[in-house]
Amino acid sequence: MISDHKDRISSIKLSKVKLPLLKSISDAKVIQGKQAPLVDVDILLSQINTSEGRSGLGFSYALRIGGEAQFAHAKEIAPLLIGEDPSRISEIWDKLVWASASIGRSGLSVQSIAAFDIALWDLKARKARVSLAKLIGSPWDSVPCYNTSGGYLQAPVEEIIEKAHQSRSRGIAGVKIKIGQDDVQKDYQRVAAVRKSLGDEVPIMVDVNQQWKRKEALNNCLLFSDLGLTWIEEPLDAHDFGGHAQLSARVNTPIATGEMLSSAREHFDLMNQRGADIVQPDAPRVGGITPFLKVASEAERLELGLAPHFVMEIHIHLAASSRVEPWIEHFEWLEPLFNERLQIKDGRIVVPTQPGLGLTISDRVSEWTQAETTFSS
Repeated sequence: MISDHKDRISSIKLSKVKLPLLKSISDAKVIQGKQAPLVDVDILLSQINTSEGRSGLGFSYALRIGGEAQFAHAKEIAPLLIGEDPSRISEIWDKLVWASASIGRSGLSVQSIAAFDIALWDLKARKARVSLAKLIGSPWDSVPCYNTSGGYLQAPVEEIIEKAHQSRSRGIAGVKIKIGQDDVQKDYQRVAAVRKSLGDEVPIMVDVNQQWKRKEALNNCLLFSDLGLTWIEEPLDAHDFGGHAQLSARVNTPIATGEMLSSAREHFDLMNQRGADIVQPDAPRVGGITPFLKVASEAERLELGLAPHFVMEIHIHLAASSRVEPWIEHFEWLEPLFNERLQIKDGRIVVPTQPGLGLTISDRVSEWTQAETTFSS
């Protein structure tokens, strides 16, 4: 890589963090016996420093299984960044992907690369002394948000209703409720109870977490049609693009999916088949900000909605760059990692104005750090 710029990546610090949740949670995959309840989140932190004294912060994550593998792969490829020009983000992304080619261009490899890519974008925005949202060109000062953390299946409906009202009192616009039990009527009753308590104007989303089959999905979607849902999420297997497309064509309620896809190419396939009305890319899962922006651009070209999955601390900047007003998913799970808190006002998350992501690591992270390593020139 040839560059006239003098600034170079001089060191990289990697940390493996296991962040505990306040309580275990269960979605339909757990209820159906396919996964264990979620009790913590594995975080891969990356801090990139340059020869001119600049730095950038990035992170990726894994749920249940994968944190050890992400950290191991990140350690393998981190030395390849030393000496590189940090402004050449796309070239660095390509270099790391090619270095990881034997294990593929999606999944684990790009999820490890994401921590570096996000750190480089953070560094670039900090160098420019603007927020990441402003750097990539945001038309929005705030983005509408909905809460998911209060709507899991282990909670009785009374608790879900209580937490939904708490979210509303915090200024959050909508709520998402997990469904996907064996008896869809039980799911319907839970959602109907929340709708009755909140009223008709509050946005409500439901998330099936891929638990319906094609033969039942249409009838199940139609069952919820009288509840005025903002969307039905992942009614089918995440990679069944054709099945999602059939539902999208036959159901009035918008279909949302995309969070489990782990490359930009998979998202392109989903969108080209019209498998979603609302696309839900996840920057750490698709490989970072570089591929996320490509997905968002294609969604905009096809006039599809955008609602990034999880990690609101990153996605508030990326969603705000969409010309079509997006949604942001509110989870408080990662807040203990950082000193800063996103501002919520009138149903919307305010786009931060601090340089870069606007994040600094909390002192408490040391309590949850399981391993660290540093690479330097």
